[in-house]
Amino acid sequence: MEQTLETPAPPRASLVERMLQVAWIGPAIAAVIIYIFFGIVGGASGFLTVAGTAGWLNTAAELGIIAIPIGLLMISGEFDLSTGSVVGASAIIVALGSGFYGLPVAYTFTLALALGVAVGCFNAFLVNWTKLPSFIVTLATNFILAGTSLGLSRLISGSSNVSFKDAGWAEPILASKWNYFNVSVLWWVFAALLAAWVLRQTRFGNWILATGGNADAARRAGVPVSRVKLILFIWTAVSASFVGIMSAVMYNQGNAAQGQGYVFQTAIAAVIGGVLLQGGFGSVTGIVLGCIIYGIVSLGLFYTGWPTDWLQTFIGALLVLAVLTNNIIRNAALSRGARRK
Repeated sequence: MEQTLETPAPPRASLVERMLQVAWIGPAIAAVIIYIFFGIVGGASGFLTVAGTAGWLNTAAELGIIAIPIGLLMISGEFDLSTGSVVGASAIIVALGSGFYGLPVAYTFTLALALGVAVGCFNAFLVNWTKLPSFIVTLATNFILAGTSLGLSRLISGSSNVSFKDAGWAEPILASKWNYFNVSVLWWVFAALLAAWVLRQTRFGNWILATGGNADAARRAGVPVSRVKLILFIWTAVSASFVGIMSAVMYNQGNAAQGQGYVFQTAIAAVIGGVLLQGGFGSVTGIVLGCIIYGIVSLGLFYTGWPTDWLQTFIGALLVLAVLTNNIIRNAALSRGARRK
């Protein structure tokens, strides 16, 4: 009687192993812990109220509209530090065009978005053509555009801060509120759903991950690496232009320096959300959670009664912990996956 040898089936992954494969599991746990912490410490001061929730969610939304494409760009292995100046320049274009010269808002909105396309093309061209690090290229672009915006604003209006009052039809679309919540939250949700679909359901999303994993190997496999970077640089710059337009309508003014906080905040939110600095790994859900964490910490300190001077300390500590945690989780996932083979 013949006996047959059956190949043993590979062991099933445990719950922990499956969780380690989820790119956003780290930031999800961190978000819950941080929310509970500020809920306990600042709950009596109003952190858990509707107004308190709207405060940190509005902050996360404005940050997230830019941080989501920034995160995708980082997954592809590149950085963009020019978004801060694009926000300010776009706001100035709208304020000067419609507030100072009286041009239709549709015209100035188009000019601002066109600026975003131009900046994205410029950054992508320099990165792809010169092979210089995108960190240096986009940082230089940030300084050039910020200085140009400030100089032209002062030259034309005599001030770096230009008032803008009548947005007409754009007010309900870009500046309306509902029970303390800004409409920017809805735009953030739309941006997240679009980015998640692109990253996980399209060939372009596979190209992003492949480019960040190994650009040379991706290029040999037929991935149009230069085109991927071009589209992502344009996406980040146009998103920054949109936030600049929205802020001009919402706050009735344009200021050339008002977006400089986004220069590093967006990248920090993406890293806190699980995006690896070396590229090739990350998720839109994680980036959204990173923005939520940033928003909770930024507004949560106001409800604790502690000096807000400690805000940068909290953000810096979060960034260090996020980088360490992301690397530990990623390495653990890779090692467990290798042992199962």
